[in-house]
Amino acid sequence: MMRHTLLASTGAVLAVILSIAPVGAPLGVAAALAQTPGFQGLPYDARRGVFTFAAGLDASLPAVVQVTTLGQSRGPSSAGEPKPAQGGSGVIIDAANGIIVTNNHVVENGQKFTVDMIDGRLFDAVLIGSDKATDIAVLKIEAKGLSQVETVDSDTLRTGDLAFAVGYPLGLDQTLTMGVISGLNRSGLGDAIEDYIQTDAAVNSGNSGGPLLDSRGRLIGINTSILSSGMGGGNDGIAFAVPTRIMMFVVDQLRASGEVKRGQIGVALGSLTAERARDLGLNIVRGAVVYDAAPGSPAEQAGLRPGDVITRIQNRPVANAGSVQATVGIARPGATLPVVYLRGGREATASMTVASSDPVAVRVGVSAGMARGLTFRNAGDGAGAQITVVEGGSVAAAAGLQAGDVVVEAGGAGVDGMAALARALQGATGAIDLTVTREGERTTISLPG
Repeated sequence: MMRHTLLASTGAVLAVILSIAPVGAPLGVAAALAQTPGFQGLPYDARRGVFTFAAGLDASLPAVVQVTTLGQSRGPSSAGEPKPAQGGSGVIIDAANGIIVTNNHVVENGQKFTVDMIDGRLFDAVLIGSDKATDIAVLKIEAKGLSQVETVDSDTLRTGDLAFAVGYPLGLDQTLTMGVISGLNRSGLGDAIEDYIQTDAAVNSGNSGGPLLDSRGRLIGINTSILSSGMGGGNDGIAFAVPTRIMMFVVDQLRASGEVKRGQIGVALGSLTAERARDLGLNIVRGAVVYDAAPGSPAEQAGLRPGDVITRIQNRPVANAGSVQATVGIARPGATLPVVYLRGGREATASMTVASSDPVAVRVGVSAGMARGLTFRNAGDGAGAQITVVEGGSVAAAAGLQAGDVVVEAGGAGVDGMAALARALQGATGAIDLTVTREGERTTISLPG
């Protein structure tokens, strides 16, 4: 509601200005008002007598491309050629080398990729690599005369900054929409590495993978998802973008090796809720509660223990468990992460050295176990091991396991608690079938090694 009020008010003022200022009048009322304190800094085109952001955005628009993913062909009439499976947008970040960033879900399961330029040229693209945990993928084309966007550090953003989404939504040609940064550090939307920029710039199907730009046309994020209450999944003014802070970490690794390697700190976390805050005697509802720290893990060595509440990590505020996961998820092994936490209501600090990720290792603490991206504990009723955390980007997340699932069988053997599940995972060198109960129904999921 505030957004609509602000835009309506601004629009009304501009409408009055433009209605009394002849187009092209350099000394008109609009030009004079553009120099007043209330309007200083608002881009103004004196020749046309209009307020505009075109000058800052013009150089970036040719770098925004349409990405088409072609999948497995079907039917006798296809003659073996793959058919278009899905499409989205992308943005060139390195013109000299033809490097394009888009979403993983735009290129996922594709056999062939094509890129349409705004000038009408069409190129085949090669997939350099993709990362499901952050929904980032990198394509490469061989072409001359490309444009690229300037990338800016997303940590400099503030709520209220103007933002422009560019892409190819709903089958339309290149489309530009404007909004504001509605929020920062958004997470908790799924089992992924999430530290999203939230914007109310209109984003729809087809915008995926396209850039979110600031008012100077600089790249601040990659549009990746929306929240929608409508039946058709249309725009409701809540869209999310992967910030450049995360994007560049992923892109650099994909360009170097085709894959992303992450570290871990060996801590089981849950988001601080109002109920949990009351139990801990706290008057805050933002933070990540430590359930357990694995033996020998960076978290244990830093002195963290169950009941601690992490409020800051690497000098960034922690809103929930996802905030910690997002920071650790783009930390290289060997990196040092300063942590601020509460224990018994008192603030303390620690420093953790990120360790290399070992997806096969099984670690069991006092009240929780960790393995293959899962954190689990006794179900409470003596009938299984309950999954409390699924690490973003892990094999567990890819397999479809969810927090809240209760594992009752592992590898065909019954599971009566976390110790039994830990033993089963320790003894399995490859994939293992887990039978879980979810909302009263049983299902079997293969957990890769």
